[in-house]
Amino acid sequence: MPSEIVLLTGDAEAPHLGSVLRRYNPRLRIVHARNRRELLDACPADGIHTRRLIAFCTPVIVPEEILNAVMPPAYNFHPGPPTYPGSHVASFAIYDDANMFGATAHEMASKVDSGLIVGVEWFQVPDGLRFTDLELKAFDALVSLFIQLAPHLALNDAPLEHLDMAWAGKATTNTDYERMRAIDETMSEAEIKRRFRAFG
Repeated sequence: MPSEIVLLTGDAEAPHLGSVLRRYNPRLRIVHARNRRELLDACPADGIHTRRLIAFCTPVIVPEEILNAVMPPAYNFHPGPPTYPGSHVASFAIYDDANMFGATAHEMASKVDSGLIVGVEWFQVPDGLRFTDLELKAFDALVSLFIQLAPHLALNDAPLEHLDMAWAGKATTNTDYERMRAIDETMSEAEIKRRFRAFG
């Protein structure tokens, strides 16, 4: 079983996620990394291969040398379903009037949001939701998904089973997000309202 798990996540999330994992493996060592520098310190290139890496709701892109230095595979918990890879995905879902959204757990690969999918938590998008509300619902789904997979992550060296599901669509970027926030005089009032609800 893993001897150590590195949690790449925020200050608010780390203690709660660590507590969930230790519920199943009290001897597990939990290391919290907030950013790329701390991640590099936590996962040296000559590191032990009983160290598992889990990223949870983080903007940090994990370099390939880190993926090669930990127990394969590393996992990412992504706030958005496989139909919305990339950044600021709640905003793009609102803009598209998506009726389903959710959260995804997947193996990490060198290309962002391209690894094999190991878990999805779906929910229906209520009418009239703004992007901030959808982000909160996606975060709740992400926590639920983490809790479901935690026993395996804490106790089992074997990879999680892959789902028969693939990423769909183009991964959105920060540049895409900023472009959609731009308003000009050629846009209709309906388009401006739609962008405001989706992108703020």
